[in-house]
Amino acid sequence: MNRTTVIAAAFLVVCSTAAFTQAQTRPATPAPTPARPAAPQPTPVATPRPATPQPAPIALPANVPASKIAIVDTTAFGDDKTGIKRYVNAVNTVQREFEGKRAELRGLQSQIEAIGNEITKLRAASVVSEGTLRGKQDDIDRLTRDFKYKSDQAQADFDKRYTAVVGPISSDIGNAIIQYAARNGITMVIDISKMLPAVLSVSPAMDVTQAFIADYNSTHP
Repeated sequence: MNRTTVIAAAFLVVCSTAAFTQAQTRPATPAPTPARPAAPQPTPVATPRPATPQPAPIALPANVPASKIAIVDTTAFGDDKTGIKRYVNAVNTVQREFEGKRAELRGLQSQIEAIGNEITKLRAASVVSEGTLRGKQDDIDRLTRDFKYKSDQAQADFDKRYTAVVGPISSDIGNAIIQYAARNGITMVIDISKMLPAVLSVSPAMDVTQAFIADYNSTHP
């Protein structure tokens, strides 16, 4: 908001100049009698005018369309038996590609647990040197770093591959939901799996999960 500051200053300058002239002396002239001030006149009072009544605003009807809400449980899409076949097959394909990585990580985790159990037994026997214990602890630290590095790398590779293989199918399923809703006069579809803690009761008639899965499987074999 622009702020405008107006500073007003009034200056009254009275300048007088005394002139000396050479003239003959004249008799003083009596001062004039001041005029009698006029009697104060009453200030006219304005008569208030009645306010003009304003017309009441016209209430326009709200243009609210009829609503039909349905719910979908997207977690059911990945069910091996009753889910969306294209989605399940794509997810299983990516899972199989990374089975070797998971097996390697499970092996490292087993080694770490085995050395940890060995250290516990040696300490309980009280016959092992501190140098031996430190060496085994170093082995655990090394394997733990190796496990974290390979786990992080495998997760990054999995996410990238998952996005490439499953991402297009997930987008296609989203578009199919929009088309399914339009064909069936549904104005809103809610993913109930994202709102379960806040939902207290839902009518089974609102759940179109299995109906949509059947429709998608038949149109997207």
